Amino acid sequence: MRASPPATHQETVRFAFNSSLPIFFGYVILGTGYGLYMHNLGFGFWFPTIMAAVVYGGSVEFILASMLVQSFLPGNVVLITLVVGFRQFFYGLSMLKKYRGAGWRKFFLIYGLTDETFVVNYSLSIPKEYDRYSVYTLISLFDHSYWILGAFLGGALGSLVGKQIPGMDFVMTALFIALAVDQFQKEKDHLSSTSGVIVTIACLLVFGKTYFLVATLLVLVVEYAIIYWRREKRGTKNDAD
Repeated sequence: MRASPPATHQETVRFAFNSSLPIFFGYVILGTGYGLYMHNLGFGFWFPTIMAAVVYGGSVEFILASMLVQSFLPGNVVLITLVVGFRQFFYGLSMLKKYRGAGWRKFFLIYGLTDETFVVNYSLSIPKEYDRYSVYTLISLFDHSYWILGAFLGGALGSLVGKQIPGMDFVMTALFIALAVDQFQKEKDHLSSTSGVIVTIACLLVFGKTYFLVATLLVLVVEYAIIYWRREKRGTKNDAD
């Protein structure tokens, strides 16, 4: 059986674009909400666009936006950003084999590894005629552009309205509630969700409102790292058996 000829650049772009479409609507809608949220905090329409292009952290960007209008504490910003984004460490471990050999593109692939991009790139079945590194890179690039587009639309829409939109301050809270409910429904067991609630309440009682968030995040990172390590160890043992 004769092998299929290598795909052209245009065919590769089309394949990657079609593979990224499930992310399009979610990122544009959520990015628009982020742009409107930034407008409500008093930032110009260009600010969320730049933030979306440079930071590209989803939930981290919402957190940074709220922190920028408070007393600026660089240490807290760095710590919270690292802790919230720490889950990307585990994504990175899972993508080591897939991204090995990507060359210079590896740097952008690492930078663009969001939750949604990880799901698409990790589970995607790529036909042999396509260069998989080009596909991974293009999907990451498309996903990033969707987020930037949404942030720009939200910021521009807020500028056109010209006034604060009631209820937009609740966007970040609503976002995390929706993500938590969605994750709860997908879990095989609810150990992570239940422990998250318990740890949060305990840290609030022990450390107070000022420090409970940082304390909670640190405890949860350690806890989830242990859970992940145990599951990986159990999976390796089962494979050996």
